[in-house]
Amino acid sequence: MSQSIPLSLTHLPCSSSDHLLPEYSKRTLACVTFTHGDYLAAESAGAVVLVNTPMIGVSDNHLELWSAGEALSAGELNGVAYRFNHELLFGSIILSESDFTEVPAENGGEATPLQRATKQAFTSIFGLLDELDYPHLLRIWNYFPAINSESYELERYRQFNIGRQQAFSACGRSLTEDIPAACALGTMGGKLVIYFIAVHEKPIAIENPRQVSAYHYPPEYGPSEPTFSRATLGFIGDQEVLFISGTASIVGHKSIHIGDVVAQTRETLLNIEAVIKEASQRSSRRQSFTLEELAYKVYLRRHDDFKAVHQLLVERVGPTVQATYLEADICRQDLLVEIEAVAGVPLKSL
Repeated sequence: MSQSIPLSLTHLPCSSSDHLLPEYSKRTLACVTFTHGDYLAAESAGAVVLVNTPMIGVSDNHLELWSAGEALSAGELNGVAYRFNHELLFGSIILSESDFTEVPAENGGEATPLQRATKQAFTSIFGLLDELDYPHLLRIWNYFPAINSESYELERYRQFNIGRQQAFSACGRSLTEDIPAACALGTMGGKLVIYFIAVHEKPIAIENPRQVSAYHYPPEYGPSEPTFSRATLGFIGDQEVLFISGTASIVGHKSIHIGDVVAQTRETLLNIEAVIKEASQRSSRRQSFTLEELAYKVYLRRHDDFKAVHQLLVERVGPTVQATYLEADICRQDLLVEIEAVAGVPLKSL
C-alpha cells in the first residue's frame, strides 16, 4: 500500500484478516463488515462499521478496508467515531431507534423514532465537521432496517428523508446542488448506520441529464425530497476521486422496467454512463472516466438475481469487472437492483 495515496480501498478476505490487518492499522480509516459473523474478524482494525447486508456470490466474505496515505488521529464526538489527518476525515455513527420515542402531534407534529434518530445523526455529523474544520461532505452511506415498511402511516424511507432534510436545514447546509453523493439501503436488521468521508476542498456535485435531480422530486415521493447528488467529484490533495451515488432504473423521476431485473440493471448502467460523461466534462485533472475503471457495489433485493445481474455486468463492463454484491432492500419498493461506484480510489483485492 502506497503511503502517497490519500485514500485507498482494500478487500481483505475474512479468513485471513487476522494476519493482514496489522499491516494497515496505522492508516485505517475504517473497516466495514457486511455481516454479524464477520465482526470479530474486523475488530483488530480498531474502527469497525457493521452493515447487515450479506454478501452474495462469494465463498469467503471480505472486509472493506478504507485506508489513508498518512497516519491518523482518532476520536469520538456526540456519538460520531472518527479518524482523520490533514487530508480527509472518515466518520461513522450508529444509533438505535429504540432510544428515540415518538413526538406526538400536540408536541410539535409526529416525529417518528427513525426521523428523530436520523436528524440527530446528521446534526452530530455536521457538528463534528464544524469542530474539526472539514466543511465538505464528499460521500455518505446510509443503512437501516425495513426501509420499505410503513409505520406511523408513512414509509420508513420517507421518514428518513424528513429527518435528513431537517438536519441539513437546521445546520445551515444546502438542500440542493452542493450536496454529497449518497445511498440509502434497507438492511437485514440492526440499527441506523451512517458513515461518511469529508474533505477540505469543495467537491463538484454531478447530476444526471436523464434524471430529475433527487432534491427536485415531486411530492408523490414523500413530504421531503431526498438530499443527495447523483455523484461527487472530489479532490484530496493530488488525488481526484469520483463517488457515484446509489443508482437505479429511474428515468426522469419514474421507476421503469418493473419486475425485470435484467432490464433494470441495463438501465442503471445507462444512468451510470450518463453520470461519468457529466463528470468527465467537469474534471480538471483528467480526460474521462469509463465503466471499465469503476469499482462497483451492487445491491440486490433478491438473492437469486445474482447470476443474471453479474452476467450483464460482465457483458457490459468486461470480464475483469470489480463488483461486490450485497443483499439489501432498495429505497423504492418497485426497484430490484441498485448500483454505486467509485473511480480514482485504488482498489486492491487480497
